[in-house]
Parts: sequence; structure tokens; C-alpha cells
Amino acid sequence: MDMLRGLAVMGMILVNAAAGLSGSHAVPTMLLHADWAGFRLPDLMFPAFLTIVGMSVVLAPPPGARDILWRSGRLLLIGLLLTNMHWLADWAQAPRLPGVLQRIALVYALAALLAPRLSARARAGLILALLLGHWGLLLIPMPDGTPTDLWAPGQDFGSWLDRALLGSFLYVKGPLGFDPEGIAGTLPALAQALIGTLAAERMRRPGAARALALAGAALVGGALLWAPWLPVVKALWTGSFVALSAGLTLLLAALLHARYDPGPVRNIATAFGRNAITAYVLHELAAPLLHWDSLTFPYRLLPPAAATFAVITLFLALVAAPILAMDRRGLYLRV
Repeated sequence: MDMLRGLAVMGMILVNAAAGLSGSHAVPTMLLHADWAGFRLPDLMFPAFLTIVGMSVVLAPPPGARDILWRSGRLLLIGLLLTNMHWLADWAQAPRLPGVLQRIALVYALAALLAPRLSARARAGLILALLLGHWGLLLIPMPDGTPTDLWAPGQDFGSWLDRALLGSFLYVKGPLGFDPEGIAGTLPALAQALIGTLAAERMRRPGAARALALAGAALVGGALLWAPWLPVVKALWTGSFVALSAGLTLLLAALLHARYDPGPVRNIATAFGRNAITAYVLHELAAPLLHWDSLTFPYRLLPPAAATFAVITLFLALVAAPILAMDRRGLYLRV
């Protein structure tokens, strides 16, 4: 679990670094999210982490409801602060309410409160209801008369809901604006974590690696069959996107479980996994370094694609240095 979580966090950092460079440098498309409908490797990182959140809810000692809400509140506050750091430079900019850590906080709280109180069958039914209900929600006609087209940005009821309730707090602004961590997407994101709870329970029984691999393959196959009717869209967190990303996460979990369990294992991935939130916060605080000449010098020496990989590797090394040092000293910060 530490290795799986660490790989997801490292992936999120790499993807965010590539996005940060894309505003001023040529970045290979393989390092960037799909523009709307579609799926690239970077699209896997965040949903994989949410699946792992659900797995951790089951595998970790169960906290009380008060502790769950307090942890979620702290994570929500950190997310709001990180998302709106631009206020320090320009108070005229509109703040943003949703965000990555905010979604993790909400999904963690809901999954942690629901998982101990619902049977596996009840959770499976809730997952199906959330995914199908979200699909139906997206297809509701928009009150402003905009035609519904799930293959086009912002032309769905979920995006309209974000525009109506969040206003200028949106990530993507304009008449067809939307937020990739918007309100409606919280429903299928919860389903993503609940899939993780079911997977974690199966990990406790013999033959777990095989079972996880079969479940992962079934989810990926189901997503591909579903995609012609419900496109794979990360910005909407569609049901097909949940099935595809959760399936790929379970396939990787099966591989790591078969190869590395029982541990112990210590490497860069487990170090990141044990200090996941610390690493994520650290990379957000270090993000301005991506625009410093002292870090982007490879663009003066190498072809653009090679330079991008070099700069991202340097950035990850800068983040990894304190994380590895903390791991060697057994220092783990918990939210």
C-alpha cells in the first residue's frame, strides 16, 4: 500500500510539474491530461490516489467519527490554502473553492463514515447507484438552454451546476466554464473510494493478487464497453472514467501485492507513500521553482522533449530529497 500510494503521489507531482511547464515550454502530450474526452497516463494518478484512500480506510485502524471529520477538516483547510496561494501575489484574482486536496478530504470523510456501516453488498449497490445517478445527472437539460453534449467541455448539467453555484470560483471560466473538481463529480469520486474499500477487504483473504487482477480487468473491460455511451472524461469524473482508472489501479495493486508482500520494502516509492500529503504539499510550495532559470537550464542544452523530462526529474529530485531524509529518520507527518 505504501508503494502504491507513493507511486500515485509521485505521478501526481510529475503531472503537475508538466502542466506548470506547459505554459512556457513545449511539453509532450503524453505528460499532459487529455483535453476532455479520452484517457492518458497522467489521467490515472489522481483517481488512483482516491482508490487508495478507500483501500486505506479499510486497512488502517478505524478512527471514530469525530477523528474522521477533524482529519477531513484539516485536509480541507490545507487544500484551500494551497489552491489560493495566488492571493499572495494578486488579491484581485478570484479564489477557487474546489481542488485536489478538497476532493480527497470530502471523499475520505464520506468513505470512512460509510464503509464500517455498510456491508460489501450494500457498498457495491451504492457504487452502482452513484455512477448511474451521476450519469443521469449529467444528462439533465440545462436551464439556460445550452444543448447537452458530454463529448464537449462544459455542455452538461454538472458543469452548469458549477457555474450556477460557484460562479467566479470556477477553475475554467467563461460561458461554458466548469471545474474539474466540481460539485457533481464528488458522487462518482466517492464511488471510486468505495471500490477501494471492497478491494482492500479482498486483500485480506488468500488469492488476493489473482482476485484483484480479475476485478481490475473486469472494470477496465466494462469501462471500454461503456465509453461509447458515456465518454471517459476526467473533468466530469464520469462512471466510465471511474471504472477504467479504478481497474488499472487494481491491476497495479495486484502486481505489487504479488511481488512485494509481505514486506518490509524501503525505496523511494514507499518513502513518498508514507509521507504522501507532506510530499504533495511540498511540491505545491516548490512549484515556482519550475520557472527559475537555475532549474529550466536543460531547455538551453537539449531538444524540448528531452529538456522537459530533465526538468521534471530535477524537480522531483528536489521534492524527494527531504522526503527521503524524513523516511531515513522515521519522521512521518500525519494530517
